[in-house]
Amino acid sequence: MKYGLIGEKLPHSFSKEIHHLLADYEYELCELKRSQVEDFLLKRDFCGINVTIPYKQAVMEYLDFIDDAAKAVGAVNTVINKSGKLYGYNTDVFGFSSLTEKSGIDFKDKKVLILGGGGTSNTVLYAVKKACASQILRVSRTKKDGFITYSEALLQSDADIIINTTPVGMYPDNCGCPLDISNFKDLKAVFDVIYNPLKSRLLLAAEQKGIPAFSGLYMLIMQAYRSAELFTGENINISRAEQAYKKILKDKQNVVLVGMPSAGKTEIGKLLSDMLNMPFFDSDTQITKQTGKTPAEIINTKGEAVFRDIESSVIKELSALNNSVIATGGGAVLREENVLNLKSNGRVYYIDRPLELLISSPDRPLSSSKEAITALYENRKQLYLNAADKSVKNDAALTAAAEIIRKDYLL
Repeated sequence: MKYGLIGEKLPHSFSKEIHHLLADYEYELCELKRSQVEDFLLKRDFCGINVTIPYKQAVMEYLDFIDDAAKAVGAVNTVINKSGKLYGYNTDVFGFSSLTEKSGIDFKDKKVLILGGGGTSNTVLYAVKKACASQILRVSRTKKDGFITYSEALLQSDADIIINTTPVGMYPDNCGCPLDISNFKDLKAVFDVIYNPLKSRLLLAAEQKGIPAFSGLYMLIMQAYRSAELFTGENINISRAEQAYKKILKDKQNVVLVGMPSAGKTEIGKLLSDMLNMPFFDSDTQITKQTGKTPAEIINTKGEAVFRDIESSVIKELSALNNSVIATGGGAVLREENVLNLKSNGRVYYIDRPLELLISSPDRPLSSSKEAITALYENRKQLYLNAADKSVKNDAALTAAAEIIRKDYLL
């Protein structure tokens, strides 16, 4: 391996894709057990590597040189082999500082809570200090010097900025949230270094409160950009990193369609699948594939509650996909967990078909008559609007609605 990433578990890493967009070298993912790390570094059979969890501290004892930022942070994420000598750097500092700069959030004179006590927490602490925050409180699960507990953190309701550096909420355990932010009345911004999913539960909670929220994807891109410069010894145009960020974001984001039964979600979804060259999934179809029964059959024989449980399980699976078009059943928005799962990797569009154009059907037990579908519409419309990032009228040709979504998604 000439260039690549070492870590314990790397099946969902974006790094290979990112480095291929940044520079012209082959980049590999190399999973190592802790017992293999020493041998790998002593052999020095590489030109440059990135290092991720849990080896950012462990590699340091094998290095011949460590830069000042990495020493201050106590973690190395980039190692260069120069004529047999290993040089260690921390480009995560550059990555996080780039994220805060892009966010436009001013840390000067702000009270900041940093969640977590690992290497990434040290990185963020270093960057936040340089940004001149007035008060920085680090939060840990256990009481120790220099940290407060999560219970104590809840009392810091005047905090201006919260930054999560823990893995809580990271794929595949997307449902986790490290801190309830409902009592923080002065929050100016929330940052989460997690990038998979694109939006963690913490960030979604911030968005629901109208608080600016920023994921770790841009940090990931920018630390890789700085690593690529160290690998090649060349200055790489920053526009290449910006383009990589836009492409990775688009390639990982789903298009999610919500709306009433007969609103046209499935048909519009298939059109979008062709337009965007993305696979299409319909949650009701997936339910039938998994159970051997249609949604109507499940509702008629086992009741709506059983159906909703099955639907939630399927939506959770679909939400973990990337770069897909997903059409949901009309009642998907009835459960908040479904909405949060769909928004974690997706941009959600409400297909708003006027009530007079919706069609009742005996095949749909919950909308079998005009009266039933009217009641559903009145009960659910606000839920659709709350869930959606954008509302799209479907009162003309299906292609018109699909084109609106296509243009918006590609912006």
